[in-house]
Amino acid sequence: MDYSVAIAALTKSDPILATLIQRVGACRLDRVQQTGDLFFSLSKAIIHQQLSTKSATAIHQRFLKISPAQPPSALDILNTPDEVLRGVGISRPKIIYLKDLAAKAINGLPTIAELELMDGETIIQTLTQVKGIGRWTVQMLLIFRLHRWDVLPIDDLGIRAGVRKVYNLAELPHRKTVEQMGQLWKPYCTIASWYLWRSLEQGVGSRESGVGKESSVVTSNQ
Repeated sequence: MDYSVAIAALTKSDPILATLIQRVGACRLDRVQQTGDLFFSLSKAIIHQQLSTKSATAIHQRFLKISPAQPPSALDILNTPDEVLRGVGISRPKIIYLKDLAAKAINGLPTIAELELMDGETIIQTLTQVKGIGRWTVQMLLIFRLHRWDVLPIDDLGIRAGVRKVYNLAELPHRKTVEQMGQLWKPYCTIASWYLWRSLEQGVGSRESGVGKESSVVTSNQ
């Protein structure tokens, strides 16, 4: 995927971000794009919530094998006893979320193809009707599955930590502050976000900083 137009625009609009882009190098966002239908993508997102990448990956791999069909369909999950789901390591709240997702998927959630025709905010409002799916989770879907280039997940602690580091702020910026800064990056907020995540890697950016817990799964998969 050619990010040259986005890089040129970001470099021109924000000199500080331009320095980060120069240090990090070429955008590699296209190397981590996801595949699969909507049920697969959202069920994986639910399983990964609040877990380390290692733990979530192990649980998800066991989840994929609970039915003869791999990956399991929404109907498969609805027909799977809670005890079986608990047996692969899924918590009781997440079982509720997965079964609500499965029921809604069967009863008319849009397909990936249908989502591709919607604007981002409509997608967020549609998918957050599923239990356990919040705005941040849908934004990750927009970035990594639907390939939207203008998504700024201001609730992501990694993004806020990246802004603090790159712009040499004394404290973690408020969500509203990040949103305002993001006006400089439109319509390529996703690309700017990728570089902010990269700034948290050792030796990149203006000073050392840790990764926020909420975004640890995301940053480790880039």
